[in-house]
Amino acid sequence: MNSLLTITMIGTLTGIAGTGMGGLMALLWKNPGNKFMSIILGASGGLMLSVVTFDLLPEAFELGGIPTSILGMMIGIFMTALIDEMLPDFNNIAKGRGKYFKMGLLLAFGLALHNFPEGLAIGSGFTAGRNIGISLALVIGLHDIPEGMAVAAPMSMSGVNKIKIFIFTIATAIPTGIGAFVGGILGEISPVFVTLCLSFAGGTMLYIVCGDLIPKSRNLYEELLSTFGILFGIIIGIIITSMA
Repeated sequence: MNSLLTITMIGTLTGIAGTGMGGLMALLWKNPGNKFMSIILGASGGLMLSVVTFDLLPEAFELGGIPTSILGMMIGIFMTALIDEMLPDFNNIAKGRGKYFKMGLLLAFGLALHNFPEGLAIGSGFTAGRNIGISLALVIGLHDIPEGMAVAAPMSMSGVNKIKIFIFTIATAIPTGIGAFVGGILGEISPVFVTLCLSFAGGTMLYIVCGDLIPKSRNLYEELLSTFGILFGIIIGIIITSMA
């Protein structure tokens, strides 16, 4: 039980440290302008795209095959699209800047979904070996930093209280701890279950990146700057993935 408690705490703290640090960094800028937002959103989109295409989905394909992975992806894409359509525009917040609050909510939703299978990976990793678990926790915590920034930065532009934004951002890390707990208990989870979790999160993140992050990044400022941000994020994602 002590070992399980330790695994759960490590998973939770990994998510909180990564997203919390990213959220704090984003909130240090009192009035983030279009240039800052364009770079951050582009880099975050590039990093998420890189992690999904080079890490999450290949792992899902290997574990459960392409048909099961495609099913999980489609469920994630359509569910996120449905939530996107159902969310109001929040135009009453900060004089019409509620679109940024909606963006932050979508990102938080996707990040929370994304964090559960990451927690599963941490928990399962520790049951396989201490070094594997620590390595996974470090890599996951690192790539959670720009994701925390991606959640907090648009919300800060909506006029929401910064303390509430910070709390909301780190709350998205809770599924990491839950996933680590489940992974620690089960040890060896059904490949089909893990495949659906990974591909569902992958589909969710692909929708957010392609339908929200990158388009808004390119519309906020010069397209060249946005492109550099996206490419930088992709490169960082490749580096992080290669470390796993």
